[in-house]
Parts: sequence; C-alpha cells; structure tokens
Amino acid sequence: MSQEILINWSPQETRVAVVENGAVQELHVERSLERGLVGNVYLGKVVRVLPGMQSAFIDIGLDRTAFLHVADLMSSINSRHAEAEPGKLDAAPPLPIEKQLFEGRAIMVQVLKDPIGTKGARLTAQVSIAGRLLVFLPQDSHIGVSQKIPPKQREDLRQRLQVLAGEAGGGFILRTNGEEASDAELSEDIAYLRKTWARIKDASLRLPPTSVLHQDLNLLQRVLRDVVSDATQSIRVDSRDQCVKLQSFAAEFMPATLKKIQLYAGERPIFDLLNIDEEIARALGRRVELKSGGYLIIDQTEALTTVDVNTGGFVGARNFDETIFKTNLEAAQTIARQLRLRNLGGIVIVDFIDMLRDNHRDAVLVEFKKQLARDRIKTTVNGFSALGLLEMTRKRTRESLSHQLCEPCSACGGKGVVKTARSVTYDILREILREARQFNPREFRVVAAPQVIELFLDEESQHLAGLSAFIGKPISLQSEVAMAQEHYDIVLL
Repeated sequence: MSQEILINWSPQETRVAVVENGAVQELHVERSLERGLVGNVYLGKVVRVLPGMQSAFIDIGLDRTAFLHVADLMSSINSRHAEAEPGKLDAAPPLPIEKQLFEGRAIMVQVLKDPIGTKGARLTAQVSIAGRLLVFLPQDSHIGVSQKIPPKQREDLRQRLQVLAGEAGGGFILRTNGEEASDAELSEDIAYLRKTWARIKDASLRLPPTSVLHQDLNLLQRVLRDVVSDATQSIRVDSRDQCVKLQSFAAEFMPATLKKIQLYAGERPIFDLLNIDEEIARALGRRVELKSGGYLIIDQTEALTTVDVNTGGFVGARNFDETIFKTNLEAAQTIARQLRLRNLGGIVIVDFIDMLRDNHRDAVLVEFKKQLARDRIKTTVNGFSALGLLEMTRKRTRESLSHQLCEPCSACGGKGVVKTARSVTYDILREILREARQFNPREFRVVAAPQVIELFLDEESQHLAGLSAFIGKPISLQSEVAMAQEHYDIVLL
C-alpha cells in the first residue's frame, strides 16, 4: 500500500486528504474558529453533582457544561488497585461521586470527546499526554505497550521502558510507532512529556478555574504524529509558511518524516490533483454509487448511522444469488472506506441485501472485517443480527464530516422533507380563521412562497373565497420568492 498526504492550508481552514493507492481514504478538516477540544486540559469547576447518575457537570469555559462520570474520575485509582492486587478490582469499588466532588470545587480535567449535537464535552480526570512514541500517564504508575505490537515483544519492550522511565513517577504506554525506537528516541520523548506535564501543573496553580492548561497539537502536527507511517511516500503542503513550521516540528519530534515533507508550488490547487473536492461533495450526499451499478444510501442520525445496500441496475451475474453476492462484496469495501471518509462513529447498522447462502454471508463478513482492519479508529463488528442486519460500532471522538461542514436545512429544519404546498394552504386557512376570532383587522394579507400562492389563485381559490365570506374580511395574496415552501406570514392590515 502506498500512501500520500495532501495538505491544503488557508488562514481560516486546514484540510488534509489521506490518499491510499490513488483513492481518498480519509478527510480531516480543522477551522481556526472551530478547532476540536479533544486532548485539551482544563482547570474545571464543578457546577453540579448528580448522585443518581454518578456523574457531575463541569464548567470548563464552554457554552455548555461538560460531563464527567465517576468511572472517569476514578480510573487512576482503579488502575493502581489493579496493579497492586491483580484480580481484586471488584473488591475495591470506587467511592460514590458525591463523596469525592462538591459544587464549586476546582478539578483538573481533560476532554475525551468534543461536544456533539446537544451533548456537552465528555471529560476524564486522568490526564494523558500523547507524544510521538509514548503516551504519558502522570497520575498513574502503569507501564504498558500497545496491543497492536506482537505479544512476544511486549514484555521485553515493557521492561526496557521501565528502565528508561526511572523513578521520577508517572506511567507510560508505548505506541505502535515506538516499537523500533532507540533508547535515545524514547528518552527524548519521556523528557518532552514530563516537561509538558510540569508546565500543566504550574499553570493549574497560577490560573483561575475554567482556564485552558494545555492544548492538543493542531491538525497538521497530529497528522505527522498519528497518520504518517512507513507506507507514507510524501506529505505535500501548499503553504510555504506551514511547510516550514511542519518541517521544524518534524525535525524536533519526528526526524524520520522530515524528508517526506514537500512544498507544493503547482499552479493548480493541490486538491484538484485528485479531484478531492468532488470526493468531499460525494461524501456529503446520501447516495453512493457502486461500480457494479448498485448503490448505498447512508443516513446519519444522532443515535446511529444506517447504511442500506441496493442492487440498482446491476444484473451482470449469471443468477440473482450471484448478483446479490457481488453487490454485497463491493458494498463491504465501499462502506469501510465511507466510514473513514465521512468519519462516522457510534453505532452503525448495515442492511446488506438478503443472502440465502451462509457461505456468501460469511464471505461478505470476512471482507468487511478485512477492510475495517485498515482503519486507524477502533471498530467492533458484532456480526449479523436475527433480522439479517450487520451491527458494528466505530469509536467516535470528533464530529463527522457532514456535521463539520453542513447545518440543518433552513427550509425543512433537518427533517429531510417539507409539507406540500396544499398542506401549507390549509394551514394558512386555519390560521386566518384562528386570528379572525381574536382580532378585527381591515384586511388579512397572506405572504407565502410562489407555489403556495399559485394554489390559492387556482385550485384553492373557492376555499379562500369561502373563508373570506365567512369572516367578512378581504384576504389578499403576496408572493415572496425568497420564502421556503413551509414558511408564511399573515399580516393584519
């Protein structure tokens, strides 16, 4: 697999496209006014403690209070108990939250999940600071190794890291990209992380509650830290200033990636090279076409995402079972890519076309899991339900692409449908009758969309005339092109 990273920068927005084998697999967008909060550390203030939910609301200076559950408050204590007495975690249940927190108390917290929809940010009281090779756990003593590293190597790496960490306190987890790191590189990362923690502690003593103590890396720095791998051939940036900054960051923290960073100075916009803006437009639509002629319908709600697979015009196989099987196989590949491209998280329900043969269903499931294995974000596939639906989850930490770039339609309010023009005319007639009973104007004037006014002038003219005669007042009509079909005004003259 060959990977290329294209970076389009402007003062207001940074966009990153991860391209694998010529196809866009991931899109990341960060706006200067809407930068994500995950990883930021705050000195929060407890606003409310909810014993029944074993949680608390914390003010960290945002529009909405953030949410802290007792499990996230006690995680460091639990992990220490587990370290000291393996297998006895259940014997030491966490203290109830009301015995640990009270209103007005200042507490250091870190954002686990950005505010999404109507939900406030999700917090943890155990701070973790991610470096290039390691994750530092300043309030813990655990030394761990990424589960993605082969088991045979984990114990040796753990002992080696234990020696390098010394007795200065805090715990560390070795990241996957630290597997081949030298002692010098690991020591540098340890020193950087401890220095960062020292600055956070100092700020917590100086600054008032709701202050930001530490901000996570920006998008370009996170891409270098989290996305770049051995498969990455090049990282092209279309801003000279950002290219220099990225090279400076790489020289200090990721010297191996320095040679991959290149300034793009072409005349064409960098995203035009692979039609990435077209990919973004397609990733915001409901319908995704399959090469075979089938298609997907993707609907995102606050609770879950549904994906419906349809054969469409695909009739190329020898029999209908083979047609369904081939469509579902292609859909499995496309769905995995769309989850990454759209950054869809939470519960995902996939309605593959019904397959009669068990071996077809098993093959589709194997292919789907194979494609999901390429995803950097954790996914869990539960298999097919009794209704034939495939259930899975994908970890969600940030807003999806559509939530970042779109907002609910002003005409339909996010429903995806609007009332028919005829329904609106009947609403208007009822509203005029209601107002005629309360007010005594000289005239009622209806201001509405052209298609609504046309109905009143044509098919609904008798009903309008009948109402006018009933209330004894004239009713005039005014067409307003800028009005959405559901919207109208009734002016009392």
